[in-house]
Amino acid sequence: MFDKILIANRGEIALRVIRACREMGIASVAVHSTADADAMHVRMADESVCIGPPSSTHSYLSMPALISACEITGAQAIHPGYGFLSENAGFVQMLEDHDITFIGPRAEHIRIMGDKITAKDTMKALGVPCVPGSEGGVNDVDEAKQVAAQIGYPVIIKATAGGGGRGMKVAENEAGLEVAFRTARSEAKAAFGNPDVYIEKYLQRPRHIEIQVFGDGKGRAVHLGERDCSLQRRHQKVLEEAPGPAITPEQRARIGKVCADAVAKIGYSGAGTIEFLFEDGEFYFIEMNTRLQVEHPVTEAIFGVDLVRQQIRVAAGLPMEFHQEDLVINGHSIEVRINAEKVPGFSPCPGKITQYHAPGGLGVRMDSALYQGYSIPPYYDSLIGKLIVHGRDRDEALARLSRALGELIVDGVDTTVPLFRDLLAEPDIQSGNYSIHWLERWLAQHYA
Repeated sequence: MFDKILIANRGEIALRVIRACREMGIASVAVHSTADADAMHVRMADESVCIGPPSSTHSYLSMPALISACEITGAQAIHPGYGFLSENAGFVQMLEDHDITFIGPRAEHIRIMGDKITAKDTMKALGVPCVPGSEGGVNDVDEAKQVAAQIGYPVIIKATAGGGGRGMKVAENEAGLEVAFRTARSEAKAAFGNPDVYIEKYLQRPRHIEIQVFGDGKGRAVHLGERDCSLQRRHQKVLEEAPGPAITPEQRARIGKVCADAVAKIGYSGAGTIEFLFEDGEFYFIEMNTRLQVEHPVTEAIFGVDLVRQQIRVAAGLPMEFHQEDLVINGHSIEVRINAEKVPGFSPCPGKITQYHAPGGLGVRMDSALYQGYSIPPYYDSLIGKLIVHGRDRDEALARLSRALGELIVDGVDTTVPLFRDLLAEPDIQSGNYSIHWLERWLAQHYA
């Protein structure tokens, strides 16, 4: 087992990893930019190292600075959290060259799943169902028209190196295809340095369902059920819950086994999430995230499993502490992402926290790096906390979430808390009857 782990991240996810390390008796090293010198993860870690100025490019994304921090502190491994360098195959290779363990999958698996066309081809070969679409990249408008005619409108054009909703455009018919195609390529080039795109059938009312998988890197893998992440704004998740309200036990068992078998065949190591669109009882693969997800706590809640602990164990060469038959769902869990944003425009709202009180009580978990007097810097993502609740069933989880939101106090900045209070009053949210398009339409009506 490792003696010391460096966390190459910030905010609530850095705290999450630090807590797991402390429970396992492992020393933790926090890294920070000059803007984060007073951050909670810096205060909580056993050691800390400043790795650069506020810009992520020159701090949290600086591979030489992170490797130097490991050498200075004697850290044997790096946990990347999510975002930043968590899915950078070049970083994993660089760590290997310096005899530093990356707590995550191998570089080859990150590369395969990092390109959406390669990922789709790989998953199709492994027996994972995929959305009908182009066999690979689409190079020009004429080819795009041929593909769209074959699979039928509407279609969605996606960047092969995309993420976060960038480089994605919908074409309802041939008349709108050319503009959508050129716009998607332009956005992809600007955002990722790669203009390549592919085309898929655009499903009318799908849910976003993701399967949590975990492999030991030696050919054994399990699934930990699904999360429903259908409440999204501009392809960014807002609320996640597990198990999915629309998924039957039979569907869960079927797609879970397909996913676990697939990652076992490639010798995948650690945590991963296979994401699907789900419509009319069918699953369609869209991508795989080769890292811990923001929404991993809802899975931890219903299975009683510490996913970060398991990541660390597997990276150290130890076995997973469970088998598939040990993983039995207990109750229901919901997570809401609290952002420092001003609703309805959702513009970032950095500033000083004048008062902060986290909710508590049975079945309530608040993952946040906030404290009274903390100044949220303007340089990073606006996520400032995740409120997670767990109940015996979905109704109890919803009631608990409503109560916890009422207890939460974050003064000094605007947050998205009022949005969740409004959402919980909606019949469709109470019944679980929503798709990936529901929130955008509700926002257009509610804040018109």
